[in-house]
Amino acid sequence: MLSAFAQLFALRPLLSIAILGVPVLTLVVIGFFALWVVKILFFIVLPIALVVWLARKVLRRNSAVARM
Repeated sequence: MLSAFAQLFALRPLLSIAILGVPVLTLVVIGFFALWVVKILFFIVLPIALVVWLARKVLRRNSAVARM
């Protein structure tokens, strides 16, 4: 069976690209997209959320001290 596939792919290179290339290309694209999303979350969203959280914490502490 493997030899039949090897002969098929040798005789029809475009078919072998379609069968083997498209799924591999799809996985590569999905992997790059996942890395891109993780980088955006880690380097943009997380620092902004941390700054907002710290600012709210500091502002609450200052307003609590001012009320006393």
